[in-house]
Amino acid sequence: MDMRYGWVIVAAGALITCVAFGAMFALPVYLQPMADDTGWTRAGISGAMTVGFIVMGVAGFGWGTLSDRIGARPVVLIASILLGCGLFLASRATELLHFQLAYGGLIGAAGGAYFAPLISTTLAWFDKNRSLAVSLVSIGAGVAPMIVTPLASVLIETYGWRSAMLMVAIGAWAILIPASFLIRRAPQAAAVAPAADSTVAAPRPASPFAALRTPQFAVLALVFFLCCGAHSGPIFHTVSYAMICGASALAAASIYSVEGVAGLFGRLIFGLLADRIGVKRVIIGGLVLQAVGIYAYIYVTQLTEFYMLAAVLGMAYGGVMPLYSVLARDYFEPQVMGMVLGGITMTSSIGMAFGPVGGGWIFDTFGDYHWLYVSSAAIGVAAAVMALAFPRPSVGQAGRLQPA
Repeated sequence: MDMRYGWVIVAAGALITCVAFGAMFALPVYLQPMADDTGWTRAGISGAMTVGFIVMGVAGFGWGTLSDRIGARPVVLIASILLGCGLFLASRATELLHFQLAYGGLIGAAGGAYFAPLISTTLAWFDKNRSLAVSLVSIGAGVAPMIVTPLASVLIETYGWRSAMLMVAIGAWAILIPASFLIRRAPQAAAVAPAADSTVAAPRPASPFAALRTPQFAVLALVFFLCCGAHSGPIFHTVSYAMICGASALAAASIYSVEGVAGLFGRLIFGLLADRIGVKRVIIGGLVLQAVGIYAYIYVTQLTEFYMLAAVLGMAYGGVMPLYSVLARDYFEPQVMGMVLGGITMTSSIGMAFGPVGGGWIFDTFGDYHWLYVSSAAIGVAAAVMALAFPRPSVGQAGRLQPA
């Protein structure tokens, strides 16, 4: 098979992640209209996202491990069908529990099927330009706030939140299902061939699951957990915070667009820097920048200030997120990448789960979001400190672990 098909994988992966994650993470723009229409609390509605992150994490590990065996295409196809079903049922829910189960359970389970299978497949297609390829796939998630979130906001204002969610479900089916058929496994030789200058410096695990017991995996998972725990609350609640400060619903939703644009530049800039000065240094710098940006939110009240911080925060977390998988590829062989990426995705999703419900609880308790940003910034600092413990891959990827 022509190895240039790898770029088709990149394009399909970017499209799929844009639509799938855009549909899932558009819930913040539904928050206030849903609360006004149903009388449900912000914490209760946000709880659906918390359930979604937990389910996404657990399911992501299963989907990633399954994709190592059967490939990414069937996994992504099943998840795309499940995603549309979840949105459809959530749009019809009349009870908060039913909404939480549909949005958090079904959509969360679907969301876990995209990151690990698509990224591990992309990594297997590329020996050169690997960081660029992974960054381009992840750009889909960065573009999502610029497309899906404003679209959902317009649909909500025009048709109401229920019809808007239903339309997003139909649109997701129409795009994701055909795009799933473009995903193919890399040729076996490209997937498993070792680097010409590589030497094995780490012990060979007794089984693929032994990779999950290595220090490399433990540090990756913990840093990813803290990173996502830091930015999930601010990302989810900033639209609501901006509206409290006087911004219109559409203007507040456009903050996500600014984050998305900044995330695009962050992915490219951080990816290029990682190739030049090392992945570890770039991750640490990005985590510090993320913590500073989050803390600065306690001082903003004007829309232009929200835009400025959104640019900083979007570049920081958008640039850092793809690099965890690139670093993982330096430690582990392709045959277990789905499982490894699924594992770190599971821990990151648990970290993401605390932000929405925690921010909702803070607002319901204190009447503002001040302590959300303070606590999130502290978690961000902890992530940067923990990233100092990343083992350094040896020259020629000598530190890569291999399954038995």
